[in-house]
Amino acid sequence: MLAALSRFKIPRRPSSELLLRCIFEQKVERGELSPLTLSSVTCSRKVGGVRDVSTSSTLCTKVRGNSKKREMSEKKLTRHFVDHRRVKLVAGSGGKGASSFHSEPRKEWGGPDGGNGGDGGSIIIKADRFFKSLAQVVPLYKGEDGESGGSKNCYGRNGSPTYIRVPLGTVVKEQGKTILDMTEHGQEYLAAFGGAGGKGNRFFLSNENRSPMTATPGITGQERLLQLELRTMAHAGLVGFPNAGKSSLLRAITNARPAVAAYPFTTLNPHVGIVKYSDHEQVAVADIPGIIRGAHLNQGLGISFLRHIERCRFLLFVLDLSAQEPWTQLQHLRYELDQYEPGLSQRPQAIIANKMDLSEAQEKLETLKSHVSQRVIPVSALTGQNTEELILHLRELYDGYIQGGGNG
Repeated sequence: MLAALSRFKIPRRPSSELLLRCIFEQKVERGELSPLTLSSVTCSRKVGGVRDVSTSSTLCTKVRGNSKKREMSEKKLTRHFVDHRRVKLVAGSGGKGASSFHSEPRKEWGGPDGGNGGDGGSIIIKADRFFKSLAQVVPLYKGEDGESGGSKNCYGRNGSPTYIRVPLGTVVKEQGKTILDMTEHGQEYLAAFGGAGGKGNRFFLSNENRSPMTATPGITGQERLLQLELRTMAHAGLVGFPNAGKSSLLRAITNARPAVAAYPFTTLNPHVGIVKYSDHEQVAVADIPGIIRGAHLNQGLGISFLRHIERCRFLLFVLDLSAQEPWTQLQHLRYELDQYEPGLSQRPQAIIANKMDLSEAQEKLETLKSHVSQRVIPVSALTGQNTEELILHLRELYDGYIQGGGNG
């Protein structure tokens, strides 16, 4: 028996030093550790029955890069920002009434005791300043139905109302016609009425009919198809062609951090920044995505971009001095605004000549001033040159808007 068992060799478990060295070699092959780190491992030896293993500190921790949280890119922001939704609203239906008669010992003629059904839940649109996009709005909303009535004159429970929270500046439309403009926090609009509950046979009790058998069903809830459009609410709007430096200018004068890159259409959604003054007054400035020629014909998503300019009380036309004729940009921008909404380009405005850090910018600035009669503010969003003058002029436009009773 012992001779038979001696033929099978029991595999020996590898030592901890061998396992540790194999792990280090695999990390070196994958590039996670350097060969110098592997050489820093010393051979283990027994000292008084205790294994002494000496390793460097880099073996115990994994080298990681900069753990600073990166800003969300414009492509990712596009997934979360929605400025237009079409929603179907189906309010809750009312519960049906009950048809029953009272049954109790030694009370033969108890009479009808069927209760009414509960009302269906309505759908309410509510403005909330903590919401900035329509991304949380789903295409279909179904209200809660009311419960049916019961015996012993028990009424059914009413359906709870369904709330749709939308950001400030949301316009509610139906078949292209504007119904409501939600501009105040907490403003509510009853969009779909819930159906009334049915009546039980107790409701039909009368002197002529002492034992009614009639019970009515609940009424179906209201159905509507609405369009929700979000228009950015800001005091000033930066209007210009793509790659004119609007996002860089917004980063220079406000606390907003939109994406900036050296290619056109970097901004696909409007960004709003706040300019804070020493007297604690705040002015909201919106970075409108780039407008191109034919935007009023919805070329290049023009209608979606022009929609946000309607809420701006005064406009800041940003001209690119690196173009051959910057003064023609102003003419094209005003033409697109007037074609979208007559008189939109006549609002209080300022002309901003951006990219003054270029070598040929000064010569083009003098030519620009000779072609326009309004005040031209030369700035450089890259270096921050003359941004103080722009901030002060922005305050002048805001004070004029306030003194005019909020009507620009």
